[in-house]
Amino acid sequence: MTGTTPRGTAGRLLLVRHAQTVWHRENRYAGARTDPALTAAGERQTGELARAAVAEGVQVVVSSPLGRAVRTARPAAEAVGTGIELEPGLREADFGELEGRTRQEADPELVRRFVADPVAHPFPGAEPPGEAADRAVAALRGVVARHGDRTVLVVAHSTVLRLALCRLLGLPLRHYRRLFPRIENVALTEIALPADDAAPAALLALNRTVPTP
Repeated sequence: MTGTTPRGTAGRLLLVRHAQTVWHRENRYAGARTDPALTAAGERQTGELARAAVAEGVQVVVSSPLGRAVRTARPAAEAVGTGIELEPGLREADFGELEGRTRQEADPELVRRFVADPVAHPFPGAEPPGEAADRAVAALRGVVARHGDRTVLVVAHSTVLRLALCRLLGLPLRHYRRLFPRIENVALTEIALPADDAAPAALLALNRTVPTP
């Protein structure tokens, strides 16, 4: 889905999940405390994102401080002739006991409760989803406050982006996994934030695939 930037918005943000990592195929939880390397396919995806950044007229590149996000953002920043602005609020959620593990390796009852309502029943030791959503939203609003109406590429992570989207769009946080079942690696999700922080954001594109050579 794609659209045009509505009037009365304060900024155009292109949200991107980092490129594929070595834990992708096993679907291991990589959160704030773990940082798996990119695969060979992921390294190629960074080049695809760089070309997309040029095509989209990106002027600012912002990244989570985690290595997999920075590695994804670097070619894009180089392609558009800018540096990378690190934003700690965009780091991935902490998954507690599930860090580095798959759901198949976890207690089935914990998984069942999490799937039913991840906000009410996060994994033991995990960051509360509401807190992750709040810090990510604050980070994105800060980016817009700093960069006005410039086109900004934001490289972050699957769960924190889905939580932030729910919060910004006024959707129930507990349904983030159902409403946004996937944020694809290096696909573009575009939002426009209103000048009024109390108003919902506009979702202009979701999982728009970047062009491949």
